[in-house]
Amino acid sequence: MWAEDFQGSTHVVPYDGEIIRYSLRPPGGPIAELQRRIDRGEVRLKFDAKFGWLPALLAELQVPKSSQTLVFSKTSLQRAFISPRNPRSLFFNDDVYLGYVPGAPLMEVSAVDPQLGGVFYHLEQTPEEKPQFVRDADCLSCHVSSRTLGVPGHFVRSVGTDAHGELEPGTEVSHIEHCTPFKDRWAGWYVTGRHGAMAHRGNLIGAADFARAEREPHFRGNLETLAGLLDEEEYFGRGSDVVALMVLEHQGHMHNYITRLHYETEIMVAQYGHTRYLTKQVEAFLRYLLFVEEAPLAAPVGGNPEFVRTFTARGPRDPQGRSLRDLDLQTRLFKYPCSFLIYSAAFDALPGVIRDEIYRRLWEILHGRDPSPDFARLPAAQRAAVRDILRQTKPGLPDYWKDA
Repeated sequence: MWAEDFQGSTHVVPYDGEIIRYSLRPPGGPIAELQRRIDRGEVRLKFDAKFGWLPALLAELQVPKSSQTLVFSKTSLQRAFISPRNPRSLFFNDDVYLGYVPGAPLMEVSAVDPQLGGVFYHLEQTPEEKPQFVRDADCLSCHVSSRTLGVPGHFVRSVGTDAHGELEPGTEVSHIEHCTPFKDRWAGWYVTGRHGAMAHRGNLIGAADFARAEREPHFRGNLETLAGLLDEEEYFGRGSDVVALMVLEHQGHMHNYITRLHYETEIMVAQYGHTRYLTKQVEAFLRYLLFVEEAPLAAPVGGNPEFVRTFTARGPRDPQGRSLRDLDLQTRLFKYPCSFLIYSAAFDALPGVIRDEIYRRLWEILHGRDPSPDFARLPAAQRAAVRDILRQTKPGLPDYWKDA
């Protein structure tokens, strides 16, 4: 499962080759569009004396304050400013990621371009009439790897640190997403919220904490506050929400799958004129899209109610009030097992030949006409619910979906 299922995903796609031309193509996406509006004088961002551009960007880009998560491992180009006492805060919506470190000179910003995948920028934390997002190629040293399926993208790490946030060799668990067992997630991160008897690797700083967690599996688990670990007044949001983390790790890897399939299709069509060699890639994509290999929850999870409300409110909903954004949090992440990113601009921008194939296979799977064992674990009721929600809410479905 995971990246190994996506054939060839351990190698980097030639993203700067003559077909994709990642670095040469002008980016699209929310940040590029915001910069154009700033340059035209249509938007004026207000600089905050304490948090710099962060509050204005959250408001302008509709990124919820409640999405805050905190990472204290030194896994950023601004590593000198990051420590367990001064972690980096991350805020996100479906397409934008904002990184803020108290006292650091830059904001770290990235967005999903429907054609290019992840595009990375920095923004100087100084007051200007027209702030400039600078495209930052240095980010690609980490953000193009096997962790991102070999394309420019986003990922969550789980790697232990010492007392200062320096990475501890040999402690990393790779491929952190919805297939990863709960117990292996979030080393190097703070985690707030309830998760019952389930243990995770978050909130542990240094070898002594990890050793204690071996003896006491719930040491620093089920935290409602991070008081005593950091100064929460230095952060715009509160806590480091467990539900936000679960959504973050799913969507980052889902976007990587979309980008990888987009790249592979463009390259395959340019070289061979067809996509017949992408069958395994499509099947791996569908397994992830439909949460086929999701690690089950052994206890209910409860996080920041404001994040849950904001996230689920974005819909869309079918006539019965159901949405692919509805959270379960009892035995799995989502109530209906199909990624909400099927509504994303990146999914809709997939080349038509491969998007049509995905729709065809989805129709077969959700109508119970797929004989393969890969999707047998999806109960009939869940398949029917996903099928009906998509039929009522997803623009652009082929006519045979509606006729059925």
